[in-house]
Amino acid sequence: MIQIDDAGSGSLVGGTCIGVLRPESGEFYYEIIPVRLYNEENFKKKEYIYYTTNVIKNAFNHMGVSRSEEIAICQGYMFEDARVYLKENGFNVESGKIGDPLQPLIEKTFEDYTISLGLPRDFIAYTKYPFHFHRLLKWVYADYENRTALCKTGWKSWGKCSGMARNVYYDKLLRSNYVCLKCGNRIPDNSRVKVIKFFTDKVNYVYIHKNC
Repeated sequence: MIQIDDAGSGSLVGGTCIGVLRPESGEFYYEIIPVRLYNEENFKKKEYIYYTTNVIKNAFNHMGVSRSEEIAICQGYMFEDARVYLKENGFNVESGKIGDPLQPLIEKTFEDYTISLGLPRDFIAYTKYPFHFHRLLKWVYADYENRTALCKTGWKSWGKCSGMARNVYYDKLLRSNYVCLKCGNRIPDNSRVKVIKFFTDKVNYVYIHKNC
């Protein structure tokens, strides 16, 4: 049995993880679709969809997947081209919802990838999975000039929320449950902080260390 699924297609930050697992042996292959394929031009051409098919081809070559093996592939839009490819090439494939053991494995793989991009682990736990758009937007706005390159900028939602006017001022947090969304370290109680205020469909506040 071969399982195929994705993680991160709904996350503003980062590309998308495509994973292929043979549960019986534990063989796991994955690649990250580069976030550049989600810029406005590439997103319109669905380049990320075709890249997904290439990842599956690479995985099958690496793992030696045969046409006699049962293949369960996610029914989501990420695999619309891959499903056609597999059927046209005689693979024994069925579409459906993918669960254990691949789903938690690929979600953890994507989480580790976003941490490598700079997302604090504690912040990821707060956003829940899949990553919450407006909470991730706060992380982006904490270092906007550098972090926009990590975003799926071809999304319509990004077009609506990018480049918002920001009001920056300083305040004091008496009791803090926050991590600094620029450096990722905790903000202690009774701290002077820099506050970045911006508007989407609501008022958003980003707290970072005073000198970050």
